[in-house]
Amino acid sequence: MRIVLVANPASGAFAGGVTPDAVRARLRAAGLDLLPEPDETLPLPERLRAALRIEGVAAVAVAGGDGTLNCAAGMLAGSGVALGILPLGTMNLLAKDLGIPLDLDAAVAVLAARRSRAVDVGSVNGHLFLINSVLGMPARMVRHREAFRGRRLGLAALLRLAAASLRHLGPYPRLSAVLSQDGRRTRLRLRLLAVVNNDYAEGPGRILERSQVDGGELTLYIARRLSPWRIARLALGFGLGRWRQLPGLERRGATRFAVSARRRALRVMNDGEVRLIAPPLRYRLMPRALTVIVPEAAKDLSKELAE
Repeated sequence: MRIVLVANPASGAFAGGVTPDAVRARLRAAGLDLLPEPDETLPLPERLRAALRIEGVAAVAVAGGDGTLNCAAGMLAGSGVALGILPLGTMNLLAKDLGIPLDLDAAVAVLAARRSRAVDVGSVNGHLFLINSVLGMPARMVRHREAFRGRRLGLAALLRLAAASLRHLGPYPRLSAVLSQDGRRTRLRLRLLAVVNNDYAEGPGRILERSQVDGGELTLYIARRLSPWRIARLALGFGLGRWRQLPGLERRGATRFAVSARRRALRVMNDGEVRLIAPPLRYRLMPRALTVIVPEAAKDLSKELAE
């Protein structure tokens, strides 16, 4: 299988001593036909676009976190070229959902086994998301995380990050919006709208773990109020694996819908990466639009990649 590696050195694990050259050595040792990347000095989107244009490439192996994989999905979805995942980020939520091991050597072995699966992709105004898309308070709070990205977090830095985030719990204003779905319009004043590609699973310890990745539906979670007390109850519910029925949390299913608001732009967090998007926000599901290399044990739709 002809494969090209695109590594994002800004991802979490690279700060721990892993290097792109070390990853390449592991891929070659696993017997993969590793093609040279055209130009590693380009910005990440350009590197991914260039990798996709290489003649005969069957898969692009991406070493990074969920944000890096989100960028890759924007290039690879619908292309017929598979995405290989080397989970070197902080959360690695997509890898966990697909059963891909977080150990680097084990993840390389998954690539060498050449099994693939088609997964759903979400889209908002042309911007893709593999896991979730979030509006409201969390998307604002994440800007504080960006200030600490790539830095070692000592106790003082962690306390400053926590204090900056907690300031939003009380005074942060609710978003006035109109949700349009199936010909119906619903006026909302909300603190949080989370759109999940498929849905989260419930159960002890299954925090932000999705129940499936190719179920063909988006799930909306709406919180009109989000006080510190409600956040504490939600966190406890996640820990206990029983949170869907908590008061004040609405849940809906959809394949497409729109969110309108009287603002020039809304702060949207797709797979942990924030961008400003002009409303109306048009969400839709793209069923099984992305091919991903997965472990042999992954259920459904597995097949061997062409040589």
